[in-house]
Amino acid sequence: MGSSVRELAAATPGDRDRYIDLLRVASLGTVVLGHWLMAVVTDDGVGNLLAVVPELQLLTWALQIMPVFFFVGGFSHALSYRSLRRRHPEGSVYSAFLRARLQRLLRPTMVFILVWGAAALVVQLLGGDGGLTGVALRLVAQPLWFIGIYLAMVAFTPPLLKLHERYGWAAFAALVAGAVAVDVARFAFGVPFVEFLNFAFVWLAVHQLGFLRADGRIRVPAALAAGGLAAAVALVVYGPYPLSMVGMPGEKVSNMAPPTLALLCHGLWLVGAVELLRGPGTRFAERARVWRGVVAANGIAMTAFLWHLTAMLGVYGAFLALDVALPEPASGAWWAQVPVRLVLAAGLTAVLVAAFRTFERPAASAPATAPAASTGGRSGGPVAALGITLCLFGVLGLSMVGFGGMLEGRSAVLVAVRVTAPAAVATALAGWFLVERAGRRNRSR
Repeated sequence: MGSSVRELAAATPGDRDRYIDLLRVASLGTVVLGHWLMAVVTDDGVGNLLAVVPELQLLTWALQIMPVFFFVGGFSHALSYRSLRRRHPEGSVYSAFLRARLQRLLRPTMVFILVWGAAALVVQLLGGDGGLTGVALRLVAQPLWFIGIYLAMVAFTPPLLKLHERYGWAAFAALVAGAVAVDVARFAFGVPFVEFLNFAFVWLAVHQLGFLRADGRIRVPAALAAGGLAAAVALVVYGPYPLSMVGMPGEKVSNMAPPTLALLCHGLWLVGAVELLRGPGTRFAERARVWRGVVAANGIAMTAFLWHLTAMLGVYGAFLALDVALPEPASGAWWAQVPVRLVLAAGLTAVLVAAFRTFERPAASAPATAPAASTGGRSGGPVAALGITLCLFGVLGLSMVGFGGMLEGRSAVLVAVRVTAPAAVATALAGWFLVERAGRRNRSR
């Protein structure tokens, strides 16, 4: 891998925005580290460090970095879609865009789902789905919510980019207004289920900021950072929003699921902050050794993200199997053991990445630009749209219900629809098949 990374780094175009790539790696790395640190495992189960030490919840205002990843996604999606549109101005490029953007996302995700789905069936057939194993079957699927949201962002990129090109900041403001209206309806009038709309309004608003960044229209990042931070503080202090910007066990209101206006303001503050650091961040990313590290990390980032909780729970499982003492959470001994757990989790993640990284590499037969314009006006757009919708619901449903209950029919409610693990797995796989089929059909015409 070293020589190929060196070659890729050396071949980087001079006009590439390396800071964006650095932000992508740094944001996912922060999420992984945060998950490893927050997990509190005892003989009685798995808890959250932020619930044990509530004062640490303030750290989520800096470490809940996922809005930065979605902001970076908006920037990259705008460039990718415009590139395809310039190459094929006469035809539909929607399915080609979906397949090009989603291949490195869906292939490792579907492999993860297949491996864990098969493992869950074996475990349950053997009757071993109790204790930490049962918890693992539920927890390892939770990061899939991010995959589901990202799928929606890719799917909505073409229409929202068109609105951005016509209305600019007003398109972003409309999404913010939607998020405000949802929270007013939710908290002031108690409208049922309306809060789920903010999965779209909040995250697509952050994504829209990436479009604005691609056009150089975020000119006063300090105002964005200060305004977002001030609004988030006011909403938490005077409104019904909790302090933590990540979900907490047992809380009545979560800023994350569904996302709230407070989380959107938090996202504005983070985007403004990273844009303020753009100059020094760019210079840092231009260092040869740093850039090689960024290139290498980007090549395995999604695989590492998918498997990092598996690694963490594997470490704790080994501790329990070997009767290694698990200190009282947040005690001095617990904090002293943190470096050991982090090193072991990183090592096991590296092993899993080595085993599954090949699925993150784009297939040689799937070029980044597909000649969708050659379809003579016919395209796989509707098939691709159906495929990504099925993927979205399957992956989000699986993130909620987990891999437990593959045989018992355990279920969870996604929006107003009850989903089971087998149905979620089947839906996600069917959607992936349709996205792949639409892309291949366009290339063959």
